[in-house]
Amino acid sequence: QCPCETIQHRHTPLFYPKQNTTMATPAPKSGPGNLATFNILHGFPEALVRGMRSSFLADADYHHLTQCETLDDVRLNLSETDYMDALADMGTLIPTGLQKAAVEKLVTEFKYLRTQAIEPLSTFLDFITYEYMIENVMLLLKGTLSGRDINELIAQCHPLGMFKESTMRSIPTFESTP
Repeated sequence: QCPCETIQHRHTPLFYPKQNTTMATPAPKSGPGNLATFNILHGFPEALVRGMRSSFLADADYHHLTQCETLDDVRLNLSETDYMDALADMGTLIPTGLQKAAVEKLVTEFKYLRTQAIEPLSTFLDFITYEYMIENVMLLLKGTLSGRDINELIAQCHPLGMFKESTMRSIPTFESTP
């Protein structure tokens, strides 16, 4: 007999769920929209690329470069860009020096990005270097067949396709087998 006979109620506790029932709220899923883990793997490389993208020369910069008549004008126009550090190291500006500085800047930034990347981005960046590696091997083999000095050939190799120094020196010593 219930002491509160005037109120109709059940005597089963309401806070205990029934046996063999499921909760109305599904279990949380970890998906791409989770704010705590979104872009956790590739966030820093993405930020690096966005920063590097902002250092590209704009259309106006290219237009000003096409109007230059001397290399000093080129230096003046590039002094307000990310190339100013490379230009500061050069005493006299020559076209090959400018090209070398631009390639060194590219290689430095590429290698830094490669060290920060994980799969699958790291594999993709490795694929980019394979073309330069193949070109360097072909340059060394062709140069060796024509009798050129190995030091001169190594200096002409593209920096993105460089192997270890010992590997670069051993490539021209391979014997050709028919």
